[in-house]
Amino acid sequence: MDAISKEDEPPDRPLAGAAAWIITDGKAGMDVQARGVADALGLVYEMKHVAPSGIWRMTAPWGPVAPAEKFGSAGSPFAPPWPRVAIATGRASIPYIRRLRRLAGPGTYTVVLQDPKTGPGTADLIWVPEHDRRRGANVMTTVTAPHSFTTHRLAELRAAMPAEIAALPGPRVAVILGGKNGVYRFKESDDDRFREALRSIGALGASFMITPSRRTHQRLVRAADDATRDRPRILWDMTGANPYPQFLANADALVVTADSVNMNGEACATGRPVWVFHPSGGSSKFRRFHEALQRYGATRPLPDRVTAIGALNYVPLDAADLIAREIERRWLRRSAALSGLMAGPRE
Repeated sequence: MDAISKEDEPPDRPLAGAAAWIITDGKAGMDVQARGVADALGLVYEMKHVAPSGIWRMTAPWGPVAPAEKFGSAGSPFAPPWPRVAIATGRASIPYIRRLRRLAGPGTYTVVLQDPKTGPGTADLIWVPEHDRRRGANVMTTVTAPHSFTTHRLAELRAAMPAEIAALPGPRVAVILGGKNGVYRFKESDDDRFREALRSIGALGASFMITPSRRTHQRLVRAADDATRDRPRILWDMTGANPYPQFLANADALVVTADSVNMNGEACATGRPVWVFHPSGGSSKFRRFHEALQRYGATRPLPDRVTAIGALNYVPLDAADLIAREIERRWLRRSAALSGLMAGPRE
């Protein structure tokens, strides 16, 4: 898809206040991406979490919505009035967005985040990350995934810096921990490498803000703990509110494990230097993703021993706004075409 020129940009937020549905299976990562786009558009949205079972789950995304859900009938969670915009993401959501598109017609603009696997007719616009192979006339790509950490939100978080973060001496380094998944193995030797790399950052005078995720294995948490215990730090123990947003906003540099597209993309929204720790494993998709971030100038691999924190100069990445602008541009174009058809020929 070609870049949008300034002349082609729509007026600010033409869909602000419009009713919308977000359809996902409730996974946190999917909700984050869809909410990020909806918030950028200024939509007033309802979350529609779906959980098909039995054969309906097995046949998604290709099969239909279960008849028992009475999609489109009064009393169903999916009944008129139809939304102006619908955003779906995740395999289980695809039968629902396809059904909605058929029933609601052009009055509802449909968007799918991630490859639906069911072809270009699934939605009006399909977004995929740049490292995905799908392309087409109604497909757009960005380097990172959408999220809610806009420049404005990060500025607000920095303006309200908590006292415990303000007390940390600079440079403050946020350490964002993922963990094992289907492609990254995190061997014991990987965790040892990670420990020594963090220790070398601490030797440069850094303080630390460390947050694990639900996937983080305890050996990796212990490695981060051992490496930073002699330095000023905050190590979240996963009780109480997650300080991740404040860590992200107030870091002078960040260390992120390679296993999460969302976490790496959010780190690159800060405009701060990002080191990426690559454990054993990986895949061609992750390799293309990380290569794109390095080419852009936002990240660099975390070396075994860091000798200088330095700086990277790059424009913060905000995929949600780019996706929202493309939705707005296409929606305005279609609205104008529909208005012309309704007006009919002039005498």
